[in-house]
Amino acid sequence: MPGQPQRVGVPAGLDPRVYPQPFNRNGMTVIPLTRKPGGLQAFKQILPAGPTDREPDPRSHEGYHWLYVLNGRLRLVIGDQDLVLTSGEVAESDTHLPHWFGNADARPVEFLSILGPQGERFHIKARYRPADLRHN
Repeated sequence: MPGQPQRVGVPAGLDPRVYPQPFNRNGMTVIPLTRKPGGLQAFKQILPAGPTDREPDPRSHEGYHWLYVLNGRLRLVIGDQDLVLTSGEVAESDTHLPHWFGNADARPVEFLSILGPQGERFHIKARYRPADLRHN
């Protein structure tokens, strides 16, 4: 029907919108961005402003983890590495390796977190090709 929005890749009768139900875990707000059980799970996570003197307590579990920092500075401890990620930076790791994250400074930090089952990885199809720019 003209003028009606079309839903792509959604079975008839199903609403494709996600209605996230935020929850708190260890003082952090977690907003689920996916609702399908199993496979990749995406979350927006918000660490509130606060002291940065918390001692890291690395943990491990099954799976694979990707982080993308939206705002702020995220302290990430993976194995024996202690890193600070800033807006626009990405990290990925096997979650069998002990890991921990928290604020890198007293300001809040927001990041996207994608968790997948062990062995499941992103499949990147888009590639930057400098030659494509010559055809403008």
